Amino acid sequence: MTEVIARRGFHGPSNEEAIEAIHGELDSLWEDASFVPDVDRMTFTTAVIEAAANVVQHAVPVAEKPVEIDIEISVWPARLVARVSARNAREPFAGDMQASMPGSDAESGRGLALIEALVTTVKFERQDGTNTWILTRNT
Repeated sequence: MTEVIARRGFHGPSNEEAIEAIHGELDSLWEDASFVPDVDRMTFTTAVIEAAANVVQHAVPVAEKPVEIDIEISVWPARLVARVSARNAREPFAGDMQASMPGSDAESGRGLALIEALVTTVKFERQDGTNTWILTRNT
């Protein structure tokens, strides 16, 4: 059975400081997984940061509790996996889950399409007030 080679995570308030902390976790991860090709590192990092930024910018709290962000990233011999979760968040509207690129004059709406272009698979799960996007990139 193949095992995880490196793993990092983050849990905290969904804010701009979280994005910086997640960047730091990814930088540290690549030190432990130096065999991952640069192109895979860059594309996967971009996808994870884009998903985290979407949580910070767009997640709406379910109630009075603020939204929290959880990131779990693992490196396998031939696969990179990230679980990006928004805790205490409302379920996204179906329109928020569309992966098509908006028109060239649109100021937003490219996030999911960009993520899908950078990784092998994107899955969405919702359980107990938590929205989770699972990003996988085969290397």
